[in-house]
Amino acid sequence: IFLILMGAPIMTMEFAIGRASRKSPFLDCKVLEKPGTKWHYHGYLAIVGNYLLMMFYTTVTGWMLYYFYKSLTGHFNNASVETVSTTFTNMTANPYILVGFMIITVVTGFLVCSLGVQNGVEKITKVMMLALLALIILLAIHSMLLKGGIEGLKFYLVPDFNKVAEIGLFNVIVAAMNQAFFTLSIGMGSMTIFGSYLSKDHSLLGESINIVALDTFVAIVSGLIIFPSCFAFGVNPDQGPSLIFITLPNIFIKMPGGRIIGSCFFIFMAFAAFSTVIAVFENIMSSCMDLWGWERKKTALINTILIIIGSIPCVLGFNI
Repeated sequence: IFLILMGAPIMTMEFAIGRASRKSPFLDCKVLEKPGTKWHYHGYLAIVGNYLLMMFYTTVTGWMLYYFYKSLTGHFNNASVETVSTTFTNMTANPYILVGFMIITVVTGFLVCSLGVQNGVEKITKVMMLALLALIILLAIHSMLLKGGIEGLKFYLVPDFNKVAEIGLFNVIVAAMNQAFFTLSIGMGSMTIFGSYLSKDHSLLGESINIVALDTFVAIVSGLIIFPSCFAFGVNPDQGPSLIFITLPNIFIKMPGGRIIGSCFFIFMAFAAFSTVIAVFENIMSSCMDLWGWERKKTALINTILIIIGSIPCVLGFNI
């Protein structure tokens, strides 16, 4: 409901501001506002929001890369449910692993952005996203056919109004609204930069609806993978973001060719995460170039150092 009522309209407005100004989130309102108004102050909030998001998101993207490495090297071959769980715990407890893979994420992201959006982002993500889409549909079908998976489907899809009453309807509504903003990366100018690259022959509302529909489809299918697997393998479904790193390796262990499928899944997921990283990095870079007049490669280098330093507290927050 919030994706329809708020998500698509706000995304359309962000695209509209970007296309009308042809500027970064830092300058877009400055170009469009009436003389004497203060809408351009939003540019400062946009930059701060984008930096803060990347101080966490680059760490999580690093997790995807680490699990790709673990799958590829056969770490999960014939592993028990307990071994899979402790792998995630051991990873987050090790600052060297988290820092190393976070640095790989940041350096790779800014390297792609330094090539420019169309040369870097479009070509690299297009093929990977299609492959990920095909793979998650395959995994959803496999997960729903697991023994005990039907209970997970009920848990996921059948409304529990007693739980709504227990948690509070207001809290449920706020959580849904938060998720609508988070999943579309709206509210902090992240989408305006892509609006600035859109030509006049694109319908902005049409683009927004396509993004909302695809985003929602992926989210629903992801649930069809995760929750039946939780019940099939006896994993507690309330473990939050770590679920993907606990339930999915258990699926791959039981699948024929699971090592290859698992490796493919985590590298595709890494690319999905990279698409967000690159989007926000492009926002940060374009704002810096507008603000200080730096050239693209210099901007990429300076921000690589800033984001690495800024991400360290997040990394150490999981362990030290």
